[in-house]
Amino acid sequence: MISTDIKSKLYIDHIVLTVSNIERTKSFYSKILGDPDHQGENSIMYHVGGTKLFLVLPYGTLPKDDMFDANRIGLEHLAIGVRTLNDLKEIETTLDKNSIKNSGIHIDKHSDKEKIWLDDSDGIRLEFFIRS
Repeated sequence: MISTDIKSKLYIDHIVLTVSNIERTKSFYSKILGDPDHQGENSIMYHVGGTKLFLVLPYGTLPKDDMFDANRIGLEHLAIGVRTLNDLKEIETTLDKNSIKNSGIHIDKHSDKEKIWLDDSDGIRLEFFIRS
């Protein structure tokens, strides 16, 4: 086991999500996060706080009719923490202005804190929640 001192210094450097269509994904995420911080032929990247979020095309061929499924082994959802209710309300306004279907702000039954969730263009669940 690593020491508590080292563990307290760890952070998530980057997350990589495989998507089916870069341009559709870019259009979706840019409505929320603005222009990508980097774009290649097969990938885009956004800074989310100190973490880099990469959205990439698969390295091989996708299985026919492949869709994201939170009930399979792997990613269930991606949660992004915000500090205040005002921050969360601004995110909700941005989603609504861009006609992005979302849950609206509500209380999480596990943490008793406000959150809002939505599904991206490939059906990957995103959540913004108050981390305070």
